Formats: sequence, structure tokens, C-alpha cells
Amino acid sequence: MAPKPKSPELPVIGTVKGPGETGNQYLFITADHRQVKIGEFVYYRVDVVDVPQAEILGKISALTLIDHLPDRLFADPDINPEAIAALVGFAHPNPEVYEVTVDVVGYFHPALGFINPRMAPDPGAKVYLADDASLQQIINKKQPQAAGSAHIGSLLLRPGGRVPVALDVKELVSTHMAILAGTGSGKSYTAGVLIEELMSPYNRAAVLIFDPHGEYGTLTDMRGHPAFAADDGYSPAVKILTPDDIRIRMSSLDYYDILTLLPDMSDRQQAILNKAFSLLGKHKLGDHRWDVQDLIAACYESDRSTDDEGNEKTGSSAPALEWKLGKLERSDYFHRMQHLAPKDLFAPGQVTVLQMNEISQEEQQVICAAVLRQSYQARMNTAKDKIAPDDENYLPYPVFILIEEAHRFAPGHEPSRCKQILRTILSEGRKFGMGVGLITQRPGKLDSDVLSQCMSQFLMRIVNPVDQESLKYGVEAAGRDLLQELPALTKGQVIVSGACVNTPVLCQVRQRKTKHGGETMDAPAAWLGYFQAHRKQARQMEKAPLAKPGKAAETFGGISIE
Repeated sequence: MAPKPKSPELPVIGTVKGPGETGNQYLFITADHRQVKIGEFVYYRVDVVDVPQAEILGKISALTLIDHLPDRLFADPDINPEAIAALVGFAHPNPEVYEVTVDVVGYFHPALGFINPRMAPDPGAKVYLADDASLQQIINKKQPQAAGSAHIGSLLLRPGGRVPVALDVKELVSTHMAILAGTGSGKSYTAGVLIEELMSPYNRAAVLIFDPHGEYGTLTDMRGHPAFAADDGYSPAVKILTPDDIRIRMSSLDYYDILTLLPDMSDRQQAILNKAFSLLGKHKLGDHRWDVQDLIAACYESDRSTDDEGNEKTGSSAPALEWKLGKLERSDYFHRMQHLAPKDLFAPGQVTVLQMNEISQEEQQVICAAVLRQSYQARMNTAKDKIAPDDENYLPYPVFILIEEAHRFAPGHEPSRCKQILRTILSEGRKFGMGVGLITQRPGKLDSDVLSQCMSQFLMRIVNPVDQESLKYGVEAAGRDLLQELPALTKGQVIVSGACVNTPVLCQVRQRKTKHGGETMDAPAAWLGYFQAHRKQARQMEKAPLAKPGKAAETFGGISIE
């Protein structure tokens, strides 16, 4: 293997002192703390097999001041410590000495990724700051603008966008992802940037977004936007489905979906309903599309019994179920014939936004479960050649589904209709080209099995200790040193880790090309605007009483006598 060309020589920033606390760490000494920020990348050189003078990359994880001017010189704020030090003959330009801890990442092999040589640097070895060009090649599995890449921002510690961060979309989609962030830290903004990249000409993905708050409607700005246009005429399609557009076929629901929509069921009623579902399957074979009345009839049939004299009678559960099922019949979202089939939701180069901001929590659960279940079955059956192209469930391309407020749909310690199908998709969807992205502000409330299946993570500012603790077990790739940075991150700063990048990085999210739909309302501006002169005048006009009609003038012979 021919040796690779060396990176441009940068100034030496320190000298190796010796090994650290663990076998994967080493310590170096420096007098310039400005170059050694937590999370910064450095390297030393060592000969390894087939790679002479390999650059062994490492990441700074700790910084300690080990030598400085006497504390007495800092006690009086009116005294200049450097001036006093010069008077006593100590005139070194950098009197402070720092001990820096580095976690070894390894040297990068194009085919095998990072390889840790397990060879600690010798004391006295020189430590260099990694240059921008090398970092861009090493961090990113895909380079920006390349097919299958997603440029989401730049390395935080290299300002001015000097080191762009581009994700591997193949790994991101196939191994699933999670955006975990506190309120107001920019998680929906980051998701918007990611969607923009997925819909770019070099990806043209098929994406579905479950949007409980109606924050993604501004993605329509991509239509005709020059940044998303291609020479072959491609332009992304954006399909916004409001609650008025959402229809789920009744016969696509299962027994547990109905239980979710009809709470407070007695054990007897649940048993009758379960038996009614079995009867529907026996009586109506094939693609029969039943509705609530069919289910009610099956409930009455299931609740019949014969007394000792041979007379048939109906129990009390069927009438109670009929009354409860009336609520389902009155729902705007469940229909006998109308349905959002996979062909309606997915297409390459199209993002579909399912807005559910006016739908109850129980109905959101069932809609999400039904769509996920049918989409998964569609991908699986298409991959196995079980359905023909004219079938509404024919889905011959990979798809990606993004779920906002994921802790609502897969809570850790509460029953949820979506949890089981999500677990199935996250564990088996990779085989059939079905990827899932989860977004939540409460990772501590998200089901741990669901979170652990997301192999790419975007971690933003999280202050809650419970949520921070949950990440130590659900997010393995980030590393403890970067997790300690979570409370200090500001808006738009994110730790990216997992399968989509070669090594965890601190990233500044790039500016969106479309408008962000999840901006926080400016309450003081709204309150002050209430008292603007034209608005006060408009309110006075609205509140003004209507003029009463005057008394008609009396006339005699057609002539007014007033």
C-alpha cells in the first residue's frame, strides 16, 4: 500500500507527556490553550503496518491547568500579575501550562474506516492540530453535493464553514435516526435542513412526515426553488395533507386500534368485540371493506345466547358496544371506502406532510399505526413479489418516515398503539428499504428499545437530568465526553454521531433554504401590538352599538306633518 500524501504541516501545539487513565488515551502538555478546545481534533505520527508515519487522529476530551503564576498575584484585582512577575524576573510570555487529555480515534482506512493502532505515542512526540482539508475527508463518509450525501452544516470548532459536515444518506435511512433536543434548541429546524437535503437533486427521496403541530407546511417553498432544481427538469413535489384530507379505511383497522379509539371497555365488551372481529373475517372473505354497521352486526351476533328453553336472547354488551361504536362512525377520519394508500403517500422526489394538529391524541395514534403498518406491509410484499404494480399497496422504492413528537407515539412506560409496529420496523425495516426518523424533546420518555434501534443520532441542548441519563444507555456512539457538552450547546448546535458519520462531531447547523415553520411566537410584540392606534380604532368600531332606526315621520295625505 503506497503511503498517502502528508497533510500540510501545521505548527506543533504540544508535546506528549504519557498515557492517560485508560488505554485509549494519552496526555500532552501545551502553553497555548486557545488551540486546544474540547472536541477539537489533533494527531500524532507513528509507523504502523503498511502505513509509515500514519497520522493517528484523536479528540480532545479534557483540559487541566497544571502550572501558573502564584495565586497571591491574582488576589488583588488592581494588580497586574504579569507586571509583578516581570519584576521578580519571571517574564515568560505564556506562564500557564496545561495538561490535555486526548481520546484516540485512529487512522482512517478508506475500506475499513477508523483503525486504532493500539500504539501509544512516545513521551516527547509532537502533537499537531488536524488541518481543515484532512478533517473534511476523514469525518464525512460522503462529500457535500455528492450523490447520497446530506450537507447539514459545518464543524463547530472551525468557524466560517471551513469544514462542512455531510452525512451518508444510505446509512441514515437504512439504520434509522433520532433527533433528540430540548424545547427551543432547534430540532425542527434541523429536521427541515435534513428534509431539504433528502429532496435535493442528488437524493430525490420518498419522504413522509407525521406533523402533529403543523410546523412543516413551509416546505412548499421548495416548489420551483432554484436551489432544488436539476438540469433534467427535476423539482421536488411537496404534498400537504391537512386533517380534512386524512382518511383511513375502516377495514384497515384491527381489534387493538378499535380498543384505542373506544376506551373504558369492560372485559365482557372486549371479549365480544374480539369475537366480532373473528366473525367479520369468517363471513366476509377477500378484500371486503366493512364499516361500523358491519362491526355492530357482528357484535350482536357474538352476544347472542340460548336459554334453557331454546330461546335466543341478546346480552347487554352488544347494545353498549353499538353506542360506543357510534362515536367511531361519527369520526371524520375513518371511512368505509376512502383511504390514504401507500401510492398516495410516497413517490421518489416527493415529501408528504401529514398534518394532524386538529386530531385527538387517540386518533393520531391509530392513524399513525395504520399508515406505518400498511406501508411496512407494502414494502415487504413488493420486495417479495407478492403484489402487482396495479395494486394500491405496490411500493417499488425505499421510503423514509419522519415522526415528530416521537415520545407521544412510542412512550416508554405507557401503552401505545404505535409502539409495537415501530419496534418491528426499526428492527426489520432495513431489509425492505424502510427507514424511520424520530424527533423528540423528551428522550427520557421515549421507549428505550425504540431509541436503541436508531443508529444515527443528532443530540442538541438537553438540560433535564432524566433525559441526559437516558442518552448514556440509548446512544452508544456519542461518547461520554461529548454528552457532557449537551447543557452548554446553544441553538443550532448539534452533536452528530453514529452510522452516518465516521466519528462523532460537534456541528453548527446550516441556514435553511426554506422558511422555518416552527418559530416561537413573540408574545411581548403581540401584546404591544394590541395597543397600536389603528388596532384600538378597529376594536372601538367593532364594539360600537348599532344605530337604532329613527321613528318614521307622520304624514297626512302623503305630506309630512313634522
